[in-house]
Amino acid sequence: MVQKVPKLKHMSLVRLCNCVPQVNHTVTLSTLAESGYRFGATYVGSKQTGTAESFPVIVGDMDNTGSLNSQVIHQLTTALRTKIAIQTQQQKFVNWQCDLEYRGVDFTSAVTLGNPDILAGSGILVAHYLQSITPALALGGELVYHQRPGEQGAVTSLIGRYTGDNYIATLTLGGAGAHATYYHKANDQLQLGVEFEANTRMQETTTSIGYQVDLPKANLLFKGTVDSNWMVGATLEKKLLPLPLTLALGAFLNQRKHKFQCGFSVTIG
Repeated sequence: MVQKVPKLKHMSLVRLCNCVPQVNHTVTLSTLAESGYRFGATYVGSKQTGTAESFPVIVGDMDNTGSLNSQVIHQLTTALRTKIAIQTQQQKFVNWQCDLEYRGVDFTSAVTLGNPDILAGSGILVAHYLQSITPALALGGELVYHQRPGEQGAVTSLIGRYTGDNYIATLTLGGAGAHATYYHKANDQLQLGVEFEANTRMQETTTSIGYQVDLPKANLLFKGTVDSNWMVGATLEKKLLPLPLTLALGAFLNQRKHKFQCGFSVTIG
């Protein structure tokens, strides 16, 4: 599957801290799926590359069955950054991925290697390049190559991004179709986004609209989405200060299948 780059909005996981590990606990109770418990931990190192970033960053969580999701992010030099992601399901490796990104003065290049298996002769290689044409306009391309026993192929895409004062628009054109996004920051509390995707192979098009409302004085965060298939979803997060608790309420409605789901969660940490 072709990765969607560039992303609609860059959300950095790196935050400055005092090199003290942080842990969180999540308990899930559900009548539709299995209930469970997840333990998460985050560690940020002491190598500072800016006023709001420090490395290395280690993020991971494990559930009660032993399944693990973890990421290691490290800034090797001022221009070179690497990331390793590992996912296991109980005692078996399911997915692992290695990213290497180089940021020049006016360009960005990256290489991603996913699930390489030398003995089986399989794996996925993704390479992309983005060049700044003007301070607001950047153009580039992406190559996705996959190989497995008896099958191999490559997909190329053209990428464009335009950055304004408070908005970002992107467009990706490739053999599989087109993907376009638009992100707009109305103010410090309200953010909006639109995503359009057309798949020529499946003969399908989808349009999604999302929004986020942040009320820091009330410790509230509200997110919602709706798409052209009439699927509607919304979540409400409330920090229960001064306790280290976060309460989340969520609901999902599928109009075509006449399905409605709702639930809540409490996160400790």
